[in-house]
Amino acid sequence: MLIIAGLGNPGPKYAGHRHNIGFMAADEIHRRHNFSPWRSRFQGECAEGMLGGEKTLLLKPSTYMNESGRSVGEAVRFYKIAPEDVVVIYDELDLPPGKLRMKKGGGTGGHNGIRSIDAHIGKDFRRMRLGIGHPGDKARVTGHVLGDFAKKDHDWLEPLLATVAENVSLLANGEDSSFANKVHMALAPDDAERPKKQKKQSHVRQARPTNVPELPKSGPMADMLKKIFKGKE
Repeated sequence: MLIIAGLGNPGPKYAGHRHNIGFMAADEIHRRHNFSPWRSRFQGECAEGMLGGEKTLLLKPSTYMNESGRSVGEAVRFYKIAPEDVVVIYDELDLPPGKLRMKKGGGTGGHNGIRSIDAHIGKDFRRMRLGIGHPGDKARVTGHVLGDFAKKDHDWLEPLLATVAENVSLLANGEDSSFANKVHMALAPDDAERPKKQKKQSHVRQARPTNVPELPKSGPMADMLKKIFKGKE
């Protein structure tokens, strides 16, 4: 079994915040796959379905971001699954907008929701970090994270969420690297079209003549060349 937990803060007041990109991703997965209706359970909103032949629980904790671990921990204990079977989707300041990174375990990066989950189930869960960019000034971080996505942000936000939902079944089969690569290539197709770097020829090969003229076999010129190179063959 797999649990996919999208992090955010509950209620319409926070719905459009950058901090709620995890909720947005969970909603898009729910829309694109045949999951049950959302219902209240495990101190959050959850829905059940199948991804890649694996039973999957979508979870949006209602405990507010800083206490996300209470909700995720309750679900993990109920189903008696390992942290490796949990994928947490959340916002990442230190990634450019629209970029995605997958990793298992690691530090919290200052993210209170991840810190809370660490405390409840340990560090070995899988993390899907969705870049929201950094405002450039530490003093502006709170306003950036707890502010709505700008209208222009939807140019990258909507394709990102759609691509995540389209390829999410790979996570049910443990193919995190393939999932990340598919998302990357779908959102940055130019990378696939760049020609591979040509192998550099050795100096010997570069210096070797490729079009050597054919020497005459008869006539005055041939006779002269035979005299010059006589005894050198």
